[in-house]
Amino acid sequence: MGKQAVLLGATGMVGNIVLKHLLQSDDIDRVITIGRRPTEIQHDKLVEHKHADFMDFSSFQSELAECDVAYFCIGVYTGAVNDSLFKKITFDFSVAFGDAYKAANPKGTVCFLSGAGADQSEKSKVAFAKYKGMAENHLIGLDFLHLNIFRPGYIYPSERREEPNLMYRVSRSLYPLLKLFGPKYSITSNDLGEAMFLSGLYPSTETVLENADILEHLSSHRALL
Repeated sequence: MGKQAVLLGATGMVGNIVLKHLLQSDDIDRVITIGRRPTEIQHDKLVEHKHADFMDFSSFQSELAECDVAYFCIGVYTGAVNDSLFKKITFDFSVAFGDAYKAANPKGTVCFLSGAGADQSEKSKVAFAKYKGMAENHLIGLDFLHLNIFRPGYIYPSERREEPNLMYRVSRSLYPLLKLFGPKYSITSNDLGEAMFLSGLYPSTETVLENADILEHLSSHRALL
């Protein structure tokens, strides 16, 4: 009997790739997505829930209890919203879902998309680093059976897209140079999505996976499929 999975952020750059791997996997029997908009993917294994309030997951408790693994890929680009909303999306949503999943399935596996530079001291003046560090600390404190926190460096979009701002356009143009500095600094969205998917089946013994750790985990477990 295969596993059941729940995925938040299925329409995002990384979540969309995680979803495709889940749907293609013989090890996964059912995939539940919770999101503000549909993925527009039709599949027998896929159950989509349109949901507006990411501070309240009480209506999903019975379904979450059946999910062996939870993938949290919700995020927002730095500078895209004001600080209050950025904190809500980055920290509060993570806390609300983590608490709900822990209550429903304390033995579940959690794969959480964070980012390089996340600061668990919670003292960083950089909003992304501080709020992601806060979210990581909360999830760690919930003491899940398996928790893998992914801290990718620059994520190179494997599919062409309209970049959200100048910083991302510049980063994309510099990707060939970043690759020359080795596995610590960049990863493709395809590799990150596949690595997260694989961690749901084969959790890493390390809680926090930096960019190089993500690539190593991917390389060592790809052959198991």
